[in-house]
Amino acid sequence: MSFLSHLFHHQQHQPEIASSSSINWVGESGTEYPYEIHPFDALFPSVPANYIYAGQSEDGTWVPIYIAQTRALKQRLEGHVSVADAMAQGATHIHVHLSTLGQGARCSEEHDLLERWHPVCNDAAGS
Repeated sequence: MSFLSHLFHHQQHQPEIASSSSINWVGESGTEYPYEIHPFDALFPSVPANYIYAGQSEDGTWVPIYIAQTRALKQRLEGHVSVADAMAQGATHIHVHLSTLGQGARCSEEHDLLERWHPVCNDAAGS
């Protein structure tokens, strides 16, 4: 299978990579959400955001392990799946989409992505 046919074959199921440090995750609605890719030890300000704990499959595509939203990214772990839990499921990075549009927009984005991807840690948490 050629690279292009492989790329288009997976287009419906894989997020689109915009560059090496960013990615567009596509929700069930078809909406694309831009995320920046960071290591787990990155420091973040206390700002509202959506985030995804993700790992890469053998072919290099990103796989969401946990999807959530928070009003304070710096304190994202309170009441959510821990980094250790996500890492145990294969997560290696955190993908972040800063959002100033309010909690309703963050929750809508979270729901849209969950409906498409069904990440293992969200399913385990009953989200």
